[in-house]
Amino acid sequence: MANSARFSHFAPVLYGRRLPEEGAVVGYSAIIHALQLKAPLPDTISIVGFHSKKYRRASWAVYPKAYLPDESVGLSEMEALHNQLVFALKYEGINLLVFKRLTQHYSDERLNELVNIEPTGQYTRKIWFLIEWLSGTLLSSRADLSKKSYVKLVNESIQYTVEGVKSPRHLVINNLPGTVGFCPLVFRTSKLEAYIQADLANQQQNYLRGITKDILQRATAFLLLKDSKASFSIEGESPRSIRAARWGQVIGQSGGQKLAKDELLRLQQLVIENSRFVNLGYRQKGGFVGEHDRDTGEPIPVHISAKWSDIETLMSGLLDTEELLSKTGIDAVLSAAVIAFGFVFIHPFEDGNGRIHRYLIHYILSKKQFSKQGMFFPISAAILNNMSEYSAVLESYSLPLLDYIEWKATRDHNVEVLNDTIDYYRYFDATRQTEFLYDCVNETIKTIVPKELEYLIRYDTFNKIMEDEYEMPARLIVILVKMLEQNNGTLSKAARRKEFTALTDEEVLHIEKVFGEIFLAQH
Repeated sequence: MANSARFSHFAPVLYGRRLPEEGAVVGYSAIIHALQLKAPLPDTISIVGFHSKKYRRASWAVYPKAYLPDESVGLSEMEALHNQLVFALKYEGINLLVFKRLTQHYSDERLNELVNIEPTGQYTRKIWFLIEWLSGTLLSSRADLSKKSYVKLVNESIQYTVEGVKSPRHLVINNLPGTVGFCPLVFRTSKLEAYIQADLANQQQNYLRGITKDILQRATAFLLLKDSKASFSIEGESPRSIRAARWGQVIGQSGGQKLAKDELLRLQQLVIENSRFVNLGYRQKGGFVGEHDRDTGEPIPVHISAKWSDIETLMSGLLDTEELLSKTGIDAVLSAAVIAFGFVFIHPFEDGNGRIHRYLIHYILSKKQFSKQGMFFPISAAILNNMSEYSAVLESYSLPLLDYIEWKATRDHNVEVLNDTIDYYRYFDATRQTEFLYDCVNETIKTIVPKELEYLIRYDTFNKIMEDEYEMPARLIVILVKMLEQNNGTLSKAARRKEFTALTDEEVLHIEKVFGEIFLAQH
């Protein structure tokens, strides 16, 4: 730092981003920039302008000049840092990665100085708690508090939380939705609040009450297969029907077993039928997602997976957090997004990560009883319908991290990570991923499931007419419907010559008319 007491960044541009107006970058972004911390900037950057209005625009949050953290002459570096952290905690929520980097950047002596500024104030207590929680060590200058009321660590109006556990030493309620080993955070956004208030699970329940049990069971069977095939298609595979059906059966049974390492290994074995070229179990080498240079074979990563030596620790933290979230009232879709996307970012296996990632979504929605009538949510089918958005939310996490991961190519054209990266996979903002998953859940409830149920109801109506009027066997009705669907409601001459020679011209016209009224007419 050029000025040891100055964190605010007064410049028109920050890392290539032009500020929306003249002002100073403050909060977490200012701290990252001033200390050159190895952490990506927050999705929303706070600036204090020289006007009196407060507003948000794209990736900027603009505050009036009265909000500028005090960095006046005479303040020490720790006092100026304290003021920036207070601003951040008030208006930007908690950024665990930045706090972890501060514990690594400063000596214990400087951190002790930091937590003794306004020592009993609520924001100092939060800073103190986070430093000790993330570092795993107690700061020697601070004794346990006793004469203050408890304060909640996470501001519930900014980020989603759990009920929390009291920390008597700091008189802070730790309501972080995770463990120190794995704790992504999700910001409250207008989209997420609208989805949660809409109570999509209850909407689905009310809709399904009018559907017969037989149709529900048949729809679920079809959607399981559809979703299984979609999950393979996302990975660029076209599995045999029996393989897709087998994986669909696994998905349909999700939610009943405790999620543990052994269960994840079992799932990988089910996903990877031929393990001749894949080492099963947690990776024992580097991993990345991307391409290879066509001439040299050098990796061109768009995502670099966690170091293989960190996987056991990271997955233990993820599983502990899943267990914690399963016992709280936190929203099911939020919980599913945090765990499932956290898993795929870690990428613990050599192969099968994508399908298990999507399995985890089903697992958590089922475990938290998001759907109570046995109706399956074809999440992979919805993802397949929105592949560009899916890629974008994956890359919104992965691409910024490429600047902070040092790696070299190996002889077998893989990557070897050279620096410490474990915290990037523990502490990240999962808001975009959660919004995307809610979009997919909404699509399944509002479009995919109703479309399948409606199709089955129409099919049964058509089937009954064919049985009653023509005594047509079920096998032939299946063929008839397929032929009519393929030819926009008309039975082709080839079909009439082969399977339906017994039908007269008048009967064919009648069948086409009935099919059109049931399947093709606007309802």
